[in-house]
Amino acid sequence: MKRLIVPLLLAVPGLALAQPKVSQAPAVQAVVDCRKIGDGVQRLACFDAAAAKLDDAQAKGDLVSIDREQRRTLRRETFGFALPSLAIFDKGAGAVEDSAQTFKVDHAFTDREGRWQIELVGGGFWHQTDSNSLLRDPKLGSTALIKKGALGSFDMKVDGQASIRVKRER
Repeated sequence: MKRLIVPLLLAVPGLALAQPKVSQAPAVQAVVDCRKIGDGVQRLACFDAAAAKLDDAQAKGDLVSIDREQRRTLRRETFGFALPSLAIFDKGAGAVEDSAQTFKVDHAFTDREGRWQIELVGGGFWHQTDSNSLLRDPKLGSTALIKKGALGSFDMKVDGQASIRVKRER
């Protein structure tokens, strides 16, 4: 079984504040436990019953499974948000994968205070929190490299320029 199984509990409001202990969902654990049965006939019967429960749990939405690529997509789409409950998706992920991401700029403008507001292709709206300047204005198609900084901050380099401090809004 090459899929990561994730309980649907992540969707419940308020759980994002807690750091859940990652453990096997009961339906998955039942499949794993069948491997311990020595008798082939009993083991097959156990697997059949456990697989039926697993399939039923997924059909009801009580259990969700995602593969590595789906996890990468989720981590990319939520990059910049402080969501501690997403730690469940860290198994097998590299540290580099979550410390920096590259995006394309969809739209950019400055606010009344002269700070950049940058919307990225595929979603994600970031605003500048420092007063650093960019020599060249970001435009449609510009490359934005966003890196995690100290103490939960983020730095953005647009088209290789000096970085600006940014915060994700949505």
